[in-house]
Amino acid sequence: MKIAQLKKYNKDSIRLNLAEAPIPEVTENDVLLKVVGAGVNPLDNMISRGEVKLITPYKLPLIAGNEVVGIVERVGSQVHKFKKGDRVFARLSLNRIGAFAEYVSVDSAALAQVPSYLSNIEAAAVPLTALTIIQSLELMGAKSGETLFISGGKGGVGAMAIPIAKARGLTVITNGSISNKERVLELGADRFIDYKTEDYSEILSQVDNVLDTLGGSETEKQMRILKKGGRLVSLRRMPNGTFAKRMNLPKWKQLLFGLAGRKFDQLADKYGVTYDFIFVESNGRQLQEVADLLSELQIKPSIDSINSFEQINEALDKVANGRSRGKTVITFEEL
Repeated sequence: MKIAQLKKYNKDSIRLNLAEAPIPEVTENDVLLKVVGAGVNPLDNMISRGEVKLITPYKLPLIAGNEVVGIVERVGSQVHKFKKGDRVFARLSLNRIGAFAEYVSVDSAALAQVPSYLSNIEAAAVPLTALTIIQSLELMGAKSGETLFISGGKGGVGAMAIPIAKARGLTVITNGSISNKERVLELGADRFIDYKTEDYSEILSQVDNVLDTLGGSETEKQMRILKKGGRLVSLRRMPNGTFAKRMNLPKWKQLLFGLAGRKFDQLADKYGVTYDFIFVESNGRQLQEVADLLSELQIKPSIDSINSFEQINEALDKVANGRSRGKTVITFEEL
């Protein structure tokens, strides 16, 4: 089968090597998928540059790719939820990625059925983003009736976070370009702030929860809008000791991340709030919850570009360096 392989970490290069490999074996709890599409994410480039090897130390060479949609080819002896021919998707397990290949063997616990209204391309754009949101809301302990500020509501994360948060009873506030206001309000946002004419940090206060999708100097600004005891979950800043403990990392890594993330813990203490970093994990049950919600609301993810498997490096470069209006997807189908 065709694969896109990472041979060595390189902070200056995100290119993968196109090669061939045997079709993987299936153990008793696994499902073999014929891949029809794969999402391309900033995480893929972070892995190539060696930026997450302290969290997940992959053995190289490695078939890359974290997010997949495929057709079930074969199931292990202990798998009863899925059968040959099912169309399924997943954020692959942290220690068993490999979506950039014609076939991938997946732990069945990571899988969910694809909503029938989504195309394969659209489905490939859902799992990682959707699980990021669900797991962020759970980490916050966000409750119905509370407020949630999402920085950049039109981006791929924000566009899915808004309807999921609304379905959980949250009041959603977001910001962005005025040209996106109508679309964001259609997704269910309760309030939209035009970032060119208004500074959210000057007009918002007493917010219960923040989903930080921007990082940089915005993280502290978002802490300032939280009420005392409010909760911020960042997708872009530094892991801290709390994150390392939650991920059951070795003690020395907990100490290391505790030191690395101390700045953000101290900022959180300064404002009387909590700071967490999230690294999304596979979870078929949560993904099925999202799939059922998406089916009910008929929400489709935004797709920026569709690439053939042979264009994988162009797709990775687009994610790293291009301006995006949605998800970049690899397809094994005819373009």
